[in-house]
Amino acid sequence: MSSLEEPLGFDKLPSMRTIDRIQRFSSNVCRPRGDDSNMGALWLEGRQCSTSNSCSEDSEDYGGDAFPWRRQNRGKSQGDSFSWRSLSLGRNHMIHGSHENCSSIKRSKVLNGLPMYVKIVEVGPRDGLQNEKNTVPTSIKVELIHRLVASGLSVVEATSFVSPTWVPQLSDARDVMSAVRHVDSARLPVLTPNMKGFEAAMAAGAKEVAVFASASESFSKSNINCGIEESLVRYRAVCSAAEKLSIPVRGYVSCVVGCPVEGAIPPSKVAYVAKELYDMGCFEISLGDTIGVGTPGNIVPMLEAVMSVVPTEKLAVHFHDTYGQSLSNILVSLQMGISAVDSSVAGLGGCPYAKGASGNVATEDVVYMLHGLGIRTNVDMGKLLSAGEFICNHLGRQSGSKTAVALGRAAAECY
Repeated sequence: MSSLEEPLGFDKLPSMRTIDRIQRFSSNVCRPRGDDSNMGALWLEGRQCSTSNSCSEDSEDYGGDAFPWRRQNRGKSQGDSFSWRSLSLGRNHMIHGSHENCSSIKRSKVLNGLPMYVKIVEVGPRDGLQNEKNTVPTSIKVELIHRLVASGLSVVEATSFVSPTWVPQLSDARDVMSAVRHVDSARLPVLTPNMKGFEAAMAAGAKEVAVFASASESFSKSNINCGIEESLVRYRAVCSAAEKLSIPVRGYVSCVVGCPVEGAIPPSKVAYVAKELYDMGCFEISLGDTIGVGTPGNIVPMLEAVMSVVPTEKLAVHFHDTYGQSLSNILVSLQMGISAVDSSVAGLGGCPYAKGASGNVATEDVVYMLHGLGIRTNVDMGKLLSAGEFICNHLGRQSGSKTAVALGRAAAECY
C-alpha cells in the first residue's frame, strides 16, 4: 500500500476540541487560526482583508453554534426558491463571499505547494448537457451561460460543433454561439472535432476552440469514429487553420487512467497523446478521467508521465465523480503544480460513449474546497449556486453538488 493510500489511524484523527475550533473564526482573519498544539500547523493563517465585503459581515460572534446560518430567516429571491446570496454561514463565512481580497496568506508546510489562484474551466453548458435525453431549449442554455459568466467564471465552454446525428442535444450550437458571441467578460470555447466543425464554429463567431483526443484506441473509435493517429491528423489541420486566424486551441485527452473497453491505460500513452497535442499548438491540455475511476494512486503516476513531456503550467485536470474521488484527485493535482481545473455546475454530465460514467465534479464543490484552502477563484459562490439551481429546476432534478444540497437544506430550515 502506498503512502497515498494509507488510511489515517485513530491516533491521527483530530480531537473534538480541534473539530470545535473549525466552527470558530476570529474577528480579523479570513481563515481559522491554528493555535491548537495538535492541528494548528494544518490551518491557513489569514491576515486582514483588504475590502469590507469579504470579511466584515455578520460580526456577531456565534460561539460554538454548529449551524450558525439558522439564526437568520431570509426572504425568497425573485425567480429562485430562496436567495443564495443572503444565506450566511456565520461571521466571516458568507457563502457568496470568496475571500478573494485577502492578502498575506501564510501557509503551513503541508499546504505550501498549493497555488494561490486556480482557473476553473466551466464545462456544464457543453459536457454537462450533452448527455441529457430531453432537449434543453436554446434559451435555457444561453441563460445558463450568462449566469455562469456573471458568477465570475472566466472560462465557460459554450457548446460543441459536432454532428447532430451523434449528439442531438447540441444541434443548436450555431444558435447558442450566435447568442453569446458578444460576451466579452469571459472566454467561451467550443468543441470542434474536425475541420467541418471548426469552420462552422468560425461562421458562428467562436473565438476559441477545443479538440478532443483519447489515450484509448477503442474509446477514440467509439467517440469520434477514428483511431488515435487519425484523430491527431485531423487536429493538426484544425490547429493549423486556427493559427492562421489567431484562434486559441485547447486540447483534451480522455480516458487518462481508465477506459470502459480497454481497462487501465498506461501513463505513457497519455503522455504521448498530450505531447502530440501540445506540439501541434494547443495552449493547454486538459487531462480527463472520463469514467471517473481515478484515485490519487493512479492520477499521480499519470501526471508525472505527462509532466515529463509537457510543461506543468500548460496542463489542466478534468475529473468525473463516479467513485467520489474527484476532489481528492484535484487536491493531489494541485499539490503537483496544476492550477487549472475543469468542472460542471451542479455536477451535470456524463458521456454518451462511456457506459457508467457519472457527471463531472461539481463546480460548487470545487469552489467550496478551493476557498476553504485559501485559494482564489474569483467566483461568487452565491451566484454560482443560483446558476446551478436554475438549470436543475429546468431539468427537474436535485443538484449533483453536495455543497449545493447541503446549503439548500440549511436555507430551507431557516423558514
